[in-house]
Amino acid sequence: MSDTQNSTNKSVTLIMTGASGAQYGLRLLEELVKAERQIYLLLSRPAQIVINMETDLKLPSRASEVEAFFTKKYAAKTGQIQVFEKEQWMAPIASGSGVADATVVCPCTTGTLSSIAVGSSKNLLERAADVAIKERKKLILVVRETPLSDIHLENMLKLSRMGVVIMPSNPGFYNKPASVEDIIDFMVARVLDHLYISHDLMPKWGE
Repeated sequence: MSDTQNSTNKSVTLIMTGASGAQYGLRLLEELVKAERQIYLLLSRPAQIVINMETDLKLPSRASEVEAFFTKKYAAKTGQIQVFEKEQWMAPIASGSGVADATVVCPCTTGTLSSIAVGSSKNLLERAADVAIKERKKLILVVRETPLSDIHLENMLKLSRMGVVIMPSNPGFYNKPASVEDIIDFMVARVLDHLYISHDLMPKWGE
């Protein structure tokens, strides 16, 4: 990976919704901090519930408290992680003039997928994705659902034709994962690859 590629996507909006797979989003957040990216973090209320269910973390409810929680947990620099409420319309990512270089929805519910596909923008989570599309910025959706209905597939195709990266959480097993963490790292590595962020989570194919 070239230095030029690795210098892009200095700011990343990370949106976590209520799909299963909170570990993917949390591991990605950790890696983005390590990569010294500016991170705008949005968590839906269902996402907070799922995090509390699927992990040992117990998140506070207020955005400012969540920001302090993750800043301490991942040893982030002051201000490196900014957490916004879903109705915080003055957040920079609500406008094309303040949009992040890249946006990732991880994990992404099919409900969120649908809202993004029709551009509903009824909250900041959906608006941030909508802005990324209109400003022709990188948008990655780590969709977590099975089986997929015709509606889900049609929404994916519609967004893919707009340039959105559709990346279902389907980890590979050719690297012979020895733990759940290895399986999580596989997917996070694929997201980082599409963000042009160097990592050592797993070797590339053929290495």
